[in-house]
Amino acid sequence: MKKEGLHITQVSDEISAIKLQITGLVQGVGFRPFIYRLANIYDLKGWVDNSNAGVEVRLEGNEKSLGNFLSTIRIAAPSASSINNIDWKIVGYEGFTDFSIIKSKDNNSGKITEISPDIAVCTDCLMDMKSQQNRIDYPFINCTNCGPRFSIIKSLPYDRKNTSMHDFQLCPVCKSEYLDVKNRRFHAQPVACKICGPSYELIIGSKHHTDFSIILKKISRLTQDGKIIAIKGMGGFHLMCDALQEETVIRLRKTKIREAKPFALMFKDLITLKEYVELNQEEEKLVTSWQRPIVLLKQKKLLPIAINQELNSLGCFLPYLPLHHLMFEHLKTSVIVLTSGNKADEPIAIGNNTARKNLAGIYDAILINNRDIINRTDDSVCMVVNGKSRLIRRSRSYAPAPINLPFSTEGIFAAGAELANCFAIGKDHQAIASQYIGDLKNLETYKYFKYSFQLFSRLFRFRPTFVIHDLHPDYLSTKFAVELDVKSMAVQHHWAHIASCMAENNLDEKVIGIALDGTGFGTDGTIWGGEFLICDLSNFERYSHFEAIPLPGGDKVIHQPWRSTLAYLYSYFKEEIWSFDFVNQLNRSEIEIILQALDQKINCPLSSSAGRLFDAVASLIGVCRNSTYHAEAPMRLEAILINGIEEYYSFSFDKIISFKKMFKEIINDLKSDIAIGVISAKFHNTIIEVIVQVAEQIRMESGLQKAALSGGSFQNKYLLEKTENRLSEMGFDVYSQHKFPSNDGGIALGQLAIAAKEKNVD
Repeated sequence: MKKEGLHITQVSDEISAIKLQITGLVQGVGFRPFIYRLANIYDLKGWVDNSNAGVEVRLEGNEKSLGNFLSTIRIAAPSASSINNIDWKIVGYEGFTDFSIIKSKDNNSGKITEISPDIAVCTDCLMDMKSQQNRIDYPFINCTNCGPRFSIIKSLPYDRKNTSMHDFQLCPVCKSEYLDVKNRRFHAQPVACKICGPSYELIIGSKHHTDFSIILKKISRLTQDGKIIAIKGMGGFHLMCDALQEETVIRLRKTKIREAKPFALMFKDLITLKEYVELNQEEEKLVTSWQRPIVLLKQKKLLPIAINQELNSLGCFLPYLPLHHLMFEHLKTSVIVLTSGNKADEPIAIGNNTARKNLAGIYDAILINNRDIINRTDDSVCMVVNGKSRLIRRSRSYAPAPINLPFSTEGIFAAGAELANCFAIGKDHQAIASQYIGDLKNLETYKYFKYSFQLFSRLFRFRPTFVIHDLHPDYLSTKFAVELDVKSMAVQHHWAHIASCMAENNLDEKVIGIALDGTGFGTDGTIWGGEFLICDLSNFERYSHFEAIPLPGGDKVIHQPWRSTLAYLYSYFKEEIWSFDFVNQLNRSEIEIILQALDQKINCPLSSSAGRLFDAVASLIGVCRNSTYHAEAPMRLEAILINGIEEYYSFSFDKIISFKKMFKEIINDLKSDIAIGVISAKFHNTIIEVIVQVAEQIRMESGLQKAALSGGSFQNKYLLEKTENRLSEMGFDVYSQHKFPSNDGGIALGQLAIAAKEKNVD
């Protein structure tokens, strides 16, 4: 078939006939109605339908009209769609008399189309919610431009019968809209109204309320009275309360078992949001986008300390469900906590019975509905750095959009990492990554990982023939991958990080890979995390790394950053540590036991982790001695940083990077009563200086010009922004991640890219 082009050889003097195959995100986003309207504009006859591979179009008309049609498709396509290819070929003339949308067909081939992520409610539907009699204040209103997609789909093609809307039979009004080509709900699969669609039920103790107008009033009253409500949303349950009532927020923390990790806040509207945070143009564009992610923004107006525990940023998002808009019309507050409906590290609840059981003791009331959630999707989290949006958690409204790769990925399963897990499957030349799964150390999360793999296999007609996994043998993702009993390959964690960045940026060549994160099993049996690699998708060389320090207690250091501080100080200064104020503030007998373990190398694995270095400095200056959630110490260290400081500490670099001089200078700064915000800035600047100096050394020796940045430490806005800018100023071509997280949520993409390269070389 030919690619897009305007010249078409005519079948007759006046009429030509062509057939198009359009691939990409073209189902569930109003694409067929769009094609229908476009065909009518240019007076073309034929048909359009959904297939496993995408959208097929048959057109008959004069050459000029066909050319105009082809040139307009990409320009005018629905905003939530994404076209990969438009292929066409000349076919025989059949003499169609009109243009129609025909019934979707399933040819049982292995080909599949992209599945639309869920889309925030559109402005038109919000207007209809106030004017259409059968949808006034209806919380499930949607159209071809918005509403649930991935969260409700069971199989392809994307038709109502293949979603959790199957059991809701269309009423005459909705059916007429569904069949009316001029209507915005033409072939909108989740279309519904209060007569025929899903409904909510509010349960308060033993009382059940089904009248939605009463439900809204009850929710308002409960929230005003300081109550906590569990609410079934698009991809799972949330827990909601008034963000301005600190006692309620504290109670939510205790019952949810979430001691200090910041809560996400939903604001009534953009005007309210701007009262509380600083918002630049790109951040405003992101927070108001159809994806409606949680966006990390700089706080400017005080909120109860219990919200973010004195961090200087807030996780903010705007209403994305009709329900959210309706609630804010009745709520007395304009800011609510809307956090995931789970306890601790468990996956968010999606079933009504599961939520009532698992969340009991947290909520005072629970709002359920009778539409099943097929695919669990947490709220996605983003930030903006150097004018570009960066995903931190990739889930609702982003997954399962694929990444195109330059080689075949068919049959490859990438198991991902242990923390912030996300897996990926290969179809044709695409990597299709799952939504955020979570920490696989949690049994329920691991069960969901296995369930999601089976669902993706069915949904995308996937059968694994080549499995790739992390080098760490004890990761549950590794064990699951190996048990699939097909050809498998282990990939070092930080190489996969860099490969993820390369895949996203369409790189297939040697690069300078800079991977900074918390934990990754190294090829030498130690824990890596501060790595400088020379690599491509076929191999890697560990050029340099942060000095490996023994971590007393192994995984205990993650929750007790003071252990990392002690390890660094003892490794560098030995018995001199007893003169340091930091050490004298700790329990002496416990310290002596730990020092003995360090001396005898008992449960003290060596680690070059950047994350543990950040932990050590945060603890040393008194910012975070004990951590209650992942990366708390680095987050607090960044939060106190004073901008405008150019100084950095000394360090040594001779293939291995030593921070002995830096620690000595930090201790001297503390003795001189230098502000910890200044110390934090100087520390961050030191890491940046290390990066640019090592990168320059690699460039001098190798001639490589391209630098790829990845790893969880690059979720630090200051670190990423300054590193990108410095490297760019030095003439490097700098690549970082946007569509996929730089944390372990992006590992699967890198694994799959490496496996695809390996498979295609073979």
